[in-house]
Amino acid sequence: MTSLNAALYVAVGYLTFLGIFAPIVGVVRFWGIAVIIPAVFGALFGPLVGGVGAAIGIFLSDMLVHGNALLSITVGVPANFAMFYLIGYLSRRTVSVRAMNIGVAVGCMGIVLVFLIRWVVEAQTDIFSALLIVFFSGLSIVLMIVVNKFWARWRSYAIGSILGNAVGSAIVGIGLWGFSQFFLLPGGMGSHLPISAGLIWFVWTFSNQMPFLLVFGPPILSACDRAFPSLSRRV
Repeated sequence: MTSLNAALYVAVGYLTFLGIFAPIVGVVRFWGIAVIIPAVFGALFGPLVGGVGAAIGIFLSDMLVHGNALLSITVGVPANFAMFYLIGYLSRRTVSVRAMNIGVAVGCMGIVLVFLIRWVVEAQTDIFSALLIVFFSGLSIVLMIVVNKFWARWRSYAIGSILGNAVGSAIVGIGLWGFSQFFLLPGGMGSHLPISAGLIWFVWTFSNQMPFLLVFGPPILSACDRAFPSLSRRV
């Protein structure tokens, strides 16, 4: 299952990079759809299957996309392992409605963070990017409410997705900023970038991935649960 998880993550991730599975707006490519694969594997088969498969998959995908092994090992691999390990782990725990409400509140604060980054921290981001992030963040909040109402069985998965995505996105933001202080980032992104760039990467990564996790995760898990009831092994 770990090998299958990694292989599918590489394939869908690379095709997304080519613009096949997701739309491209200018230079913005919507990577989020690929994260559904290790999230579902983690929820169904356990945190190690989700985390290790995602770590292997992102490394192979990075080699196809930018070829910088050091960047992948120090940023992409730990971010993906942490994110999908947490999703797999928390999906098997009992989560209360109160925890779900806290998740919604944190999402609202995330939207405020976008504007703090743009106007208070004075990050170099245009209004279109800021509004796009706000749209994804707002959509995520709505989806959390929908999951809580119509897919209460997968409330734990939703909370796991929020926390796992937050941790993984934070590693990406801090990691890319730290990497840029010593090395040149691929894709012409430069070096010695300000800390505000790390905040932008964190918010963008989180808001871009969250809707896909909440839109596709619960119905896929519900279908798998009906087809293979033995896969549901929650404590």
